[in-house]
Amino acid sequence: MKLYNQGATPVSVTSPVSFAGLIEKIEILRSTLRWASKLDRPEIEKLLKQATTLRDEVMGLSHKERFVQAASSADTAAGSTATDAPPQAEVERLPRERRQALMERSFIFEGTFGDNPRLLEALEIAEKAAPTDLPVLIDGESGTGKELMAKVIHANGARTDKPFISVNCGAIPDSLLESELFGHKKGAFTGASNDRRGKFESAHTGTIFLDEIGELPLTGQVKLLRVLEAHEIQRVGSDEIISVDARIVAATNKDLRRMSQAGTFREDLFYRLSVIHVSLPALRERRDEIPLLVSYFSDEAAGMLRRAPVRLTPRLRDFLLHYDYPGNIRELRNLLYRLSCLAGDTADLPHLPQDIRPKPAALAVVGAGASGADIAMATSLSEAKRAASDEAERAFLERGLQEVGGTVAELARRFDMNRSHLQMLLKKHGIHSKDFRASRQAEAGKG
Repeated sequence: MKLYNQGATPVSVTSPVSFAGLIEKIEILRSTLRWASKLDRPEIEKLLKQATTLRDEVMGLSHKERFVQAASSADTAAGSTATDAPPQAEVERLPRERRQALMERSFIFEGTFGDNPRLLEALEIAEKAAPTDLPVLIDGESGTGKELMAKVIHANGARTDKPFISVNCGAIPDSLLESELFGHKKGAFTGASNDRRGKFESAHTGTIFLDEIGELPLTGQVKLLRVLEAHEIQRVGSDEIISVDARIVAATNKDLRRMSQAGTFREDLFYRLSVIHVSLPALRERRDEIPLLVSYFSDEAAGMLRRAPVRLTPRLRDFLLHYDYPGNIRELRNLLYRLSCLAGDTADLPHLPQDIRPKPAALAVVGAGASGADIAMATSLSEAKRAASDEAERAFLERGLQEVGGTVAELARRFDMNRSHLQMLLKKHGIHSKDFRASRQAEAGKG
């Protein structure tokens, strides 16, 4: 297989490759080399740099080139002759809708969500399922990005330049559900003054996304099962059978298996929908991604509000790292927009909504690391040790940055530590050296 880098130089890649597994091996290599005792420091730094570069290249291949290669293969099957064109040329040849889909796809596949194992598994399933027409069931708590995942699946399939129709099954009254999904004829019921196409007809040749599928009443479930089995619909008030070709992607925050056992959701429909089953973990289970998301949404909010990205005080940043986020990614995004709107240059705990703002008695704990709760909630001695170690490491780094006024180079010299390693530790804990520089400047101004 040949892929191309930005300079259009062929890069040889062994296929098939488990990209997530390869990245994990590279990270293990980097960690091992960092503590190697038989190599001198320049050799270690050189190898670490090479490993980091390799990791970035693999991430690029995983996130971009495989999609372009798939698009190229589809074009070739349709009669294209430009088989050796570089990725950029392939992207330019795609329809505008497909290029837009590729850009939307980047939010998940280009590292914004981090490398959580459960999420990587979900993404791997989604990528493999995308080129097929199999039904997909996405489950996860509210705010975990189920609709975004559905759009990613649509964007990476053969229907990417066809309609993507979203339907919230929980927002449609039972009396209007059949009309909304399948359409109606004029005069079919009071208020039906014209013929109307339903969502399934609108999604013909494309994808229909059925959100909150667990809210669908049993009568609607029967109708949906027929569509899945026969690919046919009937408008309300009509005897005409209409063939529809729409891929179905459904989502729920409920346990449909348990509902089917309880008789509130049809078991046959559950098995029809869940041919491909994707589970999205809650944000509290992916805390390593929070610093990345905070940075992403801060920049996004700054762009929308036409301001510089808001700075976060260490104690506010610590709160954001340890908060449970019942609303998941959606709640975190809303918080960053609120902070960006209400705060000046720097946001602090008082800018949080009052219902989640830490009580005064808890502020000292939050400012000191807020890991006491993590230790108390640990389910094993190893977890407690890890939580305590993280707390001590974070406090040590923050105290050091405070002493040197946020100068990373000076702190690395004091710790006799490689600067890139120190930067990695700061990123791990979501610590920003500029916050400590701003704090020192503020103190100097008061003096």
